[in-house]
Amino acid sequence: MSADIRTDVVVVGAGVVGASCAYHLARAGLRVHVAETFGGPAEGSTGRSFASIRAQWADPLNIEMSWRSIRAFRSFPADHGIDVGYRPTGYLLLVPDAAWEAQLAAVELQRAHEVPVDVLDVAAAGRITPFTPDGIAGATWGPADGVVDPHLATGAYLTLARAAGAQVLFRHPVSAVAGGGDGSWSVTAGGQAIRAQHVVNAAGGWAGEVAALAGLTVPVAHSRRNIYATAPGALSAVWPGPVPMTIDLGSGAYVRSEGPRLLFGGARPDQPDGYDVSVDWPWMEQALERAVARFGWLADLPLDRAGCWAGTYENSPDRHGILGADPAAPTWIHACGFSGHGLMQAPQIGRLVAEQATAGAITSLDASALRPDRFAAASGPGGRQLGLVF
Repeated sequence: MSADIRTDVVVVGAGVVGASCAYHLARAGLRVHVAETFGGPAEGSTGRSFASIRAQWADPLNIEMSWRSIRAFRSFPADHGIDVGYRPTGYLLLVPDAAWEAQLAAVELQRAHEVPVDVLDVAAAGRITPFTPDGIAGATWGPADGVVDPHLATGAYLTLARAAGAQVLFRHPVSAVAGGGDGSWSVTAGGQAIRAQHVVNAAGGWAGEVAALAGLTVPVAHSRRNIYATAPGALSAVWPGPVPMTIDLGSGAYVRSEGPRLLFGGARPDQPDGYDVSVDWPWMEQALERAVARFGWLADLPLDRAGCWAGTYENSPDRHGILGADPAAPTWIHACGFSGHGLMQAPQIGRLVAEQATAGAITSLDASALRPDRFAAASGPGGRQLGLVF
């Protein structure tokens, strides 16, 4: 066995959240080691992400975290000389009648945070993405929302982290964790002992298992999500241009184009927890039926199994991230459970984790709504309530 490694922080996980944490921690002057189970970056949930990012939220914290992160992705080439694949392809939300007033209130909140967002009538929305208007009151359009490449973004953060002195250890699964009396940790990863003052748990859907090794509890579970695809070039037969990320908020069906294909999906309501990245072919018919009810032209497009894939969300019980120091162990920092929103908020998550490690608290935002102990409170999560998840 190799000699023990001594460092300031062990980051568990080299997905986009862990990579961002590693960079921000190293930039703050800390010695950082990243322990990753897989043989390369972004091989868990990150690499199978749908890659869509938005600042259209209904609460101040998620708006601010996403909008700051989008601006970080947008300025990456200028700030770091690296293209992370951010493209402002837009996000169109089709809002049912019953949710229209709440959506307008959310728009005002988004605009108060300087997020560009437009309110569209049905006709204007249909010129962006054609859809059946029944039951739709209107739409909101985020022109700065769009996509980012999860592989490029993760690789960029790890490159920057290494340049700042961080070490990245692939094929180093964490198998044991022991706490020291002084608040430090001994983490066994890949058969090697790493001694550190802090641990950052950015292990995605495996975060609960990693925490359990330290005798801690964090309620995070994998939940499969399926993406289905049309045959290349089929979309051009029914629509001349690209289709931005478009969500029917009533049904949860969504579509967007990627290159010559159209992608579509929607969460299966009875999806059991657990890591599963096999494509759910039986669910495809129901997902297609749900999408065709709003996007009728999709029924005319041939599907291509070779273009489909499945990934996982790292879900928390309330579908919001778990961020900050564990109440039982202040030097153990959770950065997990973002429930499909980790990629879009990764730049900000890393910055807030660095604040926690260096200052002992998250200071630049009121992130108390994401605090790890909120699920333990018998009276409910407490703190500021978060907005609609979609």
